Amino acid sequence: MLEKTYDAAAIEPKIAQRWAEADAFRAGAGARPGAEPYTIVIPPPNVTGSLHMGHALNNTLQDILIRFERMRGKNVLWQPGMDHAGIATQMVVERQLAERKLPDRHAMGREAFVERIWEWKDESGGLIFNQLKRLGASCDWSRERFTMDEGLSAAVLEVFVSLYKDGLIYKDKRLVNWDPKLLTAISDLEVEQVEVKGHLWHFRYPLADGVTYEHPYRLGEEGEKLAWKPSDGEPDGHETRDYLVVATTRPETMLGDTGVAVNPEDPRYGALIGKDVILPLVGRRIPIVGDAYADPEAGTGAVKMTPAHDFNDFDVGKRAKLRAINIMTVDGHITLKGNEDFLEGLEEAGKLLEVLEEIDGMERFAARAAIVEKMDETGALALIEPHTHMVPHGDRGGVPIEPYLTDQWYVNAGELARPAIASVREGRTSFVPKTWEKTYFEWMENIQPWCISRQLWWGHQIPAWYGPDDQVFVEKDEEAALEAAIHHYLSHEGPWKAWVQEKIETFKPGEILTRDPDVLDTWFSSALWPFSTLGWPEKTKELETYYQTDVLVTGFDIIFFWVARMMMMGLHFMKDEDGAPVEPFHTVYVHALVRDKTGAKMSKSKGNVIDPLELIEEYGADALRFTLAIMAAQGRDVKLDPARIAGYRNFGTKLWNATRFAEMNGAALDPEFDPSSAKLTINRWILTELSRTTDEVRAAIETYRFNEASGALYRFVWNQVCDWYLELLKPVFNGADEDAKRESQACVAHVLAATYKLLHPFMPFMTEELWAHLAGEGAGLLCHAEWPSPDFADDAAADEINWLIALVSGLRSVRSEMNVPPSSKAPLVMVGANAVTRERLGRHDPAIKQLARVTEIHTADEAPAGSAQIVVAEATACLPLGDLIDLGAEKARLEKAIGKIDEDLDRISRKLDNEKFVANAKPELVDAEREKQAELTGQRDKLVEALARLGAAG
Repeated sequence: MLEKTYDAAAIEPKIAQRWAEADAFRAGAGARPGAEPYTIVIPPPNVTGSLHMGHALNNTLQDILIRFERMRGKNVLWQPGMDHAGIATQMVVERQLAERKLPDRHAMGREAFVERIWEWKDESGGLIFNQLKRLGASCDWSRERFTMDEGLSAAVLEVFVSLYKDGLIYKDKRLVNWDPKLLTAISDLEVEQVEVKGHLWHFRYPLADGVTYEHPYRLGEEGEKLAWKPSDGEPDGHETRDYLVVATTRPETMLGDTGVAVNPEDPRYGALIGKDVILPLVGRRIPIVGDAYADPEAGTGAVKMTPAHDFNDFDVGKRAKLRAINIMTVDGHITLKGNEDFLEGLEEAGKLLEVLEEIDGMERFAARAAIVEKMDETGALALIEPHTHMVPHGDRGGVPIEPYLTDQWYVNAGELARPAIASVREGRTSFVPKTWEKTYFEWMENIQPWCISRQLWWGHQIPAWYGPDDQVFVEKDEEAALEAAIHHYLSHEGPWKAWVQEKIETFKPGEILTRDPDVLDTWFSSALWPFSTLGWPEKTKELETYYQTDVLVTGFDIIFFWVARMMMMGLHFMKDEDGAPVEPFHTVYVHALVRDKTGAKMSKSKGNVIDPLELIEEYGADALRFTLAIMAAQGRDVKLDPARIAGYRNFGTKLWNATRFAEMNGAALDPEFDPSSAKLTINRWILTELSRTTDEVRAAIETYRFNEASGALYRFVWNQVCDWYLELLKPVFNGADEDAKRESQACVAHVLAATYKLLHPFMPFMTEELWAHLAGEGAGLLCHAEWPSPDFADDAAADEINWLIALVSGLRSVRSEMNVPPSSKAPLVMVGANAVTRERLGRHDPAIKQLARVTEIHTADEAPAGSAQIVVAEATACLPLGDLIDLGAEKARLEKAIGKIDEDLDRISRKLDNEKFVANAKPELVDAEREKQAELTGQRDKLVEALARLGAAG
């Protein structure tokens, strides 16, 4: 006999151990002979990571697909692995060294520091895998991969060297996101926008060569001259100016200005294009250029150009052929003295001497204040405005990032993107929901060169070696690079030929060649994930069997950073037997965000982060998984309320109790039970509904409609099996008809066994335990059981029992709406009943009386006075109310309730009709008001319906 209550904390670890001992999730486990493969590669979590709600949703959805296809007999592989997380891991270990007062990485040296990280990884890294196992993730854990393991490192080398030799990897000087704290380039994904209350400084840049122009203005209410923009219409007047006013949020960058951009269509400045201004404090002549980037309606319409310190300025600078002058060090300090680019063409005199002496070497934000002060001293400061704006910060370093001009390694992403774009356009890879394809195309069709180098020590060191003249040699190892270098230098006449000849005789490592110290962007190795984890570049059996993978389950935020790059790399390196490129997956399922119950994005600063491990401790993994699945509607964020998880834990309890009830009434699996031989209408009904639910769940999972699949299961288990089927079987179990009892005992066990199978991908722990209890020893694991494929259909039986359910449910609803006391009973009068309904009333007389609290059942041609009425099929069910409730008092109660709801709806409508509220309030607050409005409207409709029924009755 099952325990009285389900104890998730005790049972889930026991089931996990059972799976582990059986090696239940190894690749191909449970597969039918000759089965087609089904593969998912896990989005590799960071080695430093711990389970968060995004992981919980992502891996729950993957596991549903994997368990579903495994039970369908496919040759399933769910490939697990972790990412080495370059920046995050290096920071963790550096922090650990500091806490333990050990030498820092620079004192240790690179080799010892990297060795220390490997020690940390072996001891403390990868805890998230155990957390995923607690969630129930059925990966083939024996195949765990790591982006820095030997095999994946070989794949990275192969790809880098191959792409370099194909001309698709190169070195270039471009702007990157630079973290002045971590001293490395970072990707856009590692940049977060932070709202900062700062200032907008307006500076006067004097026009060169005595040039002046007529600057328009408009008049204020008291005759003051105000700024004019083209959208203001005709100006009120003009004033002669010998300067331009530019506005900036970063005064410290003005030292590197090499131009001022104005819009060619701007009537204020068109005549100035081609003229020069003199850069204050510096004295450099810089040109005024025309470019559409300058917005006439923004700021003053004139934009200072610092190509070495701003991404937009860099693009304008390329178009206008402006110099790019870097005036900052890697750690965010101003560098002027000895800066040849900065000093070129300048006369070191006047104010510039002060700048060189006082600001050189100054930290960037201290320099900001000093420059503003000096601009004020010279009369170049026109205005300071308060200005709230978004400032990019490094998500790891936590400081504002700098757009920084530096030499980095790049991939020609534009070239690699073309086949990846065609693959989606031509339908070989599809996005679900399809709307995400638009985002994919927008990113891919405007793709920029991909910066793949990072100034870290932890990661795949770039396989590039430099000769004495900085000639680069890219090979898989130093020996091959040295061979290439010797061949290069000895075959070219020049100053290095003799030097190399001499060095060959007494060669020591590092004498001729110096290795590039940078490592590769973490996304470079993870871009190879679908094929590198299967053993490529070796031609392994796993690669032959499981590539192409089937579906990638991911969040929208890494479509560009990961999905697109896997598409590019997969199509370039993986070919079929005819040499045609093969996509890494045929489907990309993009799930939404998990937010808090109000719809707000979870963040530590808001204090609204929900820890999935705490939820598992409290409610069990099954309850969390089912909640996430039933809320995972395509294109809609998951608003997670722990109260919902408690509700779905109750759903599991309902199934547990249903099994106990069936067991107490002698239910047991009968291998001889044939659904088609069932005689009782109630059994034929549930078998029909089981077939319908199976079809609905299968179709929903196949189309990634996880919420619809879990919703169908919820309705079947809670409403049909527990609320109705078992309830309607009580008279059979308590009756004297032994044949009916035996049939029902076998049927209910059959239905429960199929239910466990259908529910298993969603709630694997409980269903595995229930299966073991019902099926007994020798039945094998549920995770390997065959997916149900019932084809039983008895529409007549289904119609009859569904009619009974509709009748009883309607009568119960009327009693509830009319506030009828539970102890009160009344007769039921059926008006307009045809012969079929009359037969059903006779057959189900005891059930109707018991379940709907009816004293007797009559048929009539007209409804009795004072009765509430509901339509069921062709007939009208009438419930006389006069003897059950005070009609007048009930009418007053309903009218009062409707009035209260009307007041609440009016208040909400006024708020939602207020454009300022909708525009300025947080989106989650607006959504909450709309949800409240919809909920209240539904309540009002029910009350109005009840009032109408009361009117008809009285």
